[in-house]
Amino acid sequence: MIGWTADEIMTVTASRTLAGRTSCFVGIGLPSTAANLARRTCSPDLALIYESGAIGAKPSTLPLSIGDGELAETADAVVSVPEIFNYWLQPGRVDVGFLGAAQIDRRGNINTTVIGEYAHPSVRLPGAGGAPEIAASCKETIVVVRHRPRTLVERLEFITSLGFGDGPGHRAALGLRGRGPVRVITDLGVLEPDPETCELTLAHIHPGVAVDQVRAATGWPLAVRAELPVTEPPTAVELAALRSLTTRSSTRGGGNGAA
Repeated sequence: MIGWTADEIMTVTASRTLAGRTSCFVGIGLPSTAANLARRTCSPDLALIYESGAIGAKPSTLPLSIGDGELAETADAVVSVPEIFNYWLQPGRVDVGFLGAAQIDRRGNINTTVIGEYAHPSVRLPGAGGAPEIAASCKETIVVVRHRPRTLVERLEFITSLGFGDGPGHRAALGLRGRGPVRVITDLGVLEPDPETCELTLAHIHPGVAVDQVRAATGWPLAVRAELPVTEPPTAVELAALRSLTTRSSTRGGGNGAA
């Protein structure tokens, strides 16, 4: 039996969702690791897009930030930031947005701004970047986070990037182009929105994980699908590609943090 870590099965599972996709708007951190793994495994023709303007980037290691020089050096094209948003993202030309989150609530809304009161926060987070536009305009979004009660919360004090807002119809009322978050992939399983309530529901569970464990790590009473498939374990090929990518990146000074 091949051994893997919780982070590895999360990253491999996220990478598999990009099979057959044409383009992915990539957030730094866990989403970038999964997207770069997908290009090395199940989706070699995937165009990775970063908000700094790199289109079709092919970095040999995980980028340190959206301004990493290797993104531009390996890209098919580099355009201005206004063009990447106004021409490529906002008209809905990007298949999927890959995002991380400091907090995400039961309807897929994301906070990456502050913990606590906005004017006097207990923690000030990195901020929005391009995430609000990605969440609004990509055809669909996928969120990659580690599953903790402080991360998956009942309700956000501050919404940085809209998921399904207050529930069904909220995105349409705001005129948002994209479908919103279709999947939240964690180190315990996969959550998907209920088609009627938009509430995130446990749809897949990773091998060796118990439902009670997932519920205990969730900040709301988590609903569970009647049929709950177990995630296919990572293959030797996927693990070798992932470990090679993260090893090269760690020697460079990169990593796969929770950005």
